[in-house]
Amino acid sequence: MQETGQLDYKKVAEAALFASGRAMGIDELAKAIGLGSIGSLESIMDSLVNEYAGRDSAIEIQKLGSKYVMSIREPYASKVNGLAGAPDISRGALRILAYISKNEPVMQSAVVKAFGTTTYDYMKELVEKEFVIRKQVGRTKRIETTDKFKEYFNVESAQ
Repeated sequence: MQETGQLDYKKVAEAALFASGRAMGIDELAKAIGLGSIGSLESIMDSLVNEYAGRDSAIEIQKLGSKYVMSIREPYASKVNGLAGAPDISRGALRILAYISKNEPVMQSAVVKAFGTTTYDYMKELVEKEFVIRKQVGRTKRIETTDKFKEYFNVESAQ
């Protein structure tokens, strides 16, 4: 058995992505793996992305912006999504989040007009869970989704 200092960094990176179940930045991966060279780790991660892309597997490793995530390829993801459990978000907040993501950037006043005053409670939940950010614009706020939203729901930016 290999000692900790001699572990295969590629396998440790793969294990970190699997265990975390979320997107991880290069700095976070470097810390988790114990590798000081960011350049070496970026090379390792690119190698993992390419390795998974070449496999005939339901699992993939993707680079989303500056982060890496292990996920399930389609059409397999839609077949097994029910096994992952319910999202950590209320049904009302999820409806509002869908509206925001479709219409972003959107003014909070427009969301309140569409959904009523319960919007404020749901907005608080969405901000606390870091799915949206609000910026003051006059007497209302401009609302946009965050990178965490894109990672959690596995959506790519339309930009």
